[in-house]
Amino acid sequence: MDTDVLARRLRTLVGDHAVITDRQQLRTYECDGLTHYKVVPALVVLAECTAHVAAAVTECARAGIPFVARGSGTGLSGGALPHADGVLIVLSRMRQILEVDRANQRAVVEPGVINLQLSDTTRPEGYYYAPDPSSQQVCSIGGNVAENSGGAHCLKYGFTTNHVTGLEFVTPQGEVVELGGKAPDPTGYDLLGAVVGSEGTLGVATRVTVRLTRTPEDVSTLLAAFASTDQAGAAVSAIIGAGVIPAAIEMMDALAIEAAEAAVHCDYPAGAGAVLIVEIDGPAVDVRHVFAEVERHCREADAFEIRIAQDDAERALFWKGRKSAFAAVGRISPDYIVQDGVIPRTALPEVLRRIADLSTESGVRVANVFHAGDGNLHPLVLFDESKPGEGERAEEVSGAILDLCIEHGGSITGEHGVGSDKAKFMPRMFTDDDLDTMQLVRCAFDPESISNPGKIFPTPRLCGERPGRHQGVHPLAESGVAEVF
Repeated sequence: MDTDVLARRLRTLVGDHAVITDRQQLRTYECDGLTHYKVVPALVVLAECTAHVAAAVTECARAGIPFVARGSGTGLSGGALPHADGVLIVLSRMRQILEVDRANQRAVVEPGVINLQLSDTTRPEGYYYAPDPSSQQVCSIGGNVAENSGGAHCLKYGFTTNHVTGLEFVTPQGEVVELGGKAPDPTGYDLLGAVVGSEGTLGVATRVTVRLTRTPEDVSTLLAAFASTDQAGAAVSAIIGAGVIPAAIEMMDALAIEAAEAAVHCDYPAGAGAVLIVEIDGPAVDVRHVFAEVERHCREADAFEIRIAQDDAERALFWKGRKSAFAAVGRISPDYIVQDGVIPRTALPEVLRRIADLSTESGVRVANVFHAGDGNLHPLVLFDESKPGEGERAEEVSGAILDLCIEHGGSITGEHGVGSDKAKFMPRMFTDDDLDTMQLVRCAFDPESISNPGKIFPTPRLCGERPGRHQGVHPLAESGVAEVF
């Protein structure tokens, strides 16, 4: 079945208004937040309910046509990059908060619900949704589930996977299944854990049950300015080494501060080589004690200025600079790559020095913004695509930074996912056997390889064959367990 026939069938199932085939309209969906990669899909389905998603997936499965799910399109790894011969299933119209169960501290939402929307809805009842990506004003819960997104407060509260207890899920065959529910720890294999963070390669979440967090009694936030990132890193190590777990510890270097000032006028201390934003929350008596300890560690690490937020407005201004950092870099560079890697906290000073050396040697500027408390780096590699060779040099520096993360015992991604962007780096972190085992899981869900194909793994792999080796079945498949490669 070609895509024209598929489009006609889908129009009868979901309505003419929900199927897009016009080339110019399709270009709206040619990339996610990683604009370096662009692919125009063959057609788009604007799903409005689970039935629409199931119908679209079922038709794709029957026709052997690949599909990709997309939420708000804020991802930064090319995870929602369309397939040129496939269907893009857009979930942004599925934006209902279906239930707020205050007694059980749960909410049930559709995948298109905006992250911050859920907190705004539940806050009057004394609850909020803890995962808070920098794009939380626009990113969707379904996309957060696909990428296992984190955010500034993941140091204390964890990532999306720590807050999802159930999913309604459409398999790559079009079957609607339930994984988990409101209970905190369902029995059996942790299929829910496998799906969260699988980047849409195992199917499509159409309803999400999440854990709500009680609004803390007290919150205190400080902004500490340092002459260098080494000093700021020393403060982070001292705070964590003392057994203090803040809600968040964020760091920005001088170039990131420059961008934020140009974009949102956050008025950070002049002359800072680095700033830390440290937030403590919890019972008021605990916050006062811990906050004093954090302030002491910052002073001992030679912070030359410390500001303490006096009210919510000042706290919001502290965070405004950090939350806007990615977009703000556009004020100082026409193009940039948002990278995402993880290192041990103790390696921060060494890795930042090595990144500075890479920048100097290559002539490519790098602005650093990161979740310092858990070692999640977000280097912003700046370049101008209109200048010959700059894009290639930026890619080389970006890859070298990921190599640094691996060298220091870290990871090539902390919360942005692998997607299209980092698939080529997977063999640097995992062995062939590791990748084979991951593919076993994928093929158990999607033996036809039609659910977001071409993502995560370094080469196109189909269940039943393996590039570079003799085609055949995986050893486990011989016993009837699974058929892969």
